[in-house]
Amino acid sequence: MKPTLLILAAGMGSRYGKLKQMDAFGPNGETIIDYSLYDAINAGFGKVVFIVRDFFRQEFETYFRGKLGDKIQMEFISQELANIPEGSSYNTLREKPWGTAHAIWVAKNVIHEPFGVINADDYYGVESFRQLAEFLSESYKNNSPDYAVIAYYLRNTLSDHGTVNRGVCQVNRDGDLIDVQECVKIRRDENGVISYPDGDDHSTLDENSLVSMNMWGFLPSYFTFCDQLFREFLGTEGEKLTSEFYIPTLIDKLIKDNTLKVKVIDTESDWFGVTYQEDKPFVMDKITQLIESGVYPHNLWS
Repeated sequence: MKPTLLILAAGMGSRYGKLKQMDAFGPNGETIIDYSLYDAINAGFGKVVFIVRDFFRQEFETYFRGKLGDKIQMEFISQELANIPEGSSYNTLREKPWGTAHAIWVAKNVIHEPFGVINADDYYGVESFRQLAEFLSESYKNNSPDYAVIAYYLRNTLSDHGTVNRGVCQVNRDGDLIDVQECVKIRRDENGVISYPDGDDHSTLDENSLVSMNMWGFLPSYFTFCDQLFREFLGTEGEKLTSEFYIPTLIDKLIKDNTLKVKVIDTESDWFGVTYQEDKPFVMDKITQLIESGVYPHNLWS
């Protein structure tokens, strides 16, 4: 059974100024998602599930079906505020959905096999997809209950144009994740110190900290765990207008409860992403370099 790739593409791009999922970065108008799909297909993924919003779903689906044709099976699922477990409730004044863990949960009816998760606006590198596909295939073959995270060094994931959010990982001697903390508004100051707001103060981070860039390897058991924890989350946070149910929050809970192990997979792959408009020239230059070095053809889908 080939693994599935789930792409988190429902973000509104508020810091970017528009829907960066559809923005062109390659020489023929390729999006970052195009390069991720190219790597995923070559790594052996057999299906892709896009998590989008209703208001751009038709445009999004038309674009990718037109480009990829029958190269990979595709599903398009909308993440909306009202899509919650039966019997749960929330503040009706709220406008946005519930975050990344919820975004995966909405795909529960179309994923029945091991699956990887990535962000739509991040480039993860050829090798990372190969490693992730290998882990998921081995998990299915060996009936392993473990999950996995592809980990990158914090210093390679910062933006020169503003703050970033990162899931900071702690790893034990066996290579298992023992803690993941979602740190928001991380930045490097003029003295080279990396920090993030922590209550009324700031906490610092080492530049060699391993961080999750939301490239995960999961099993269908995710949906059962998520359903329970999402219900609990809504019970305590559902009345708040901006609360979010993050993937690292869910994973941290499962690890601390000894429910499962999450393997940390180190990768030599490059990572780069686009958070702000000012990031775009850098990303375009990186893609040009990858094409010139032969990693990708000039026309990706010809």
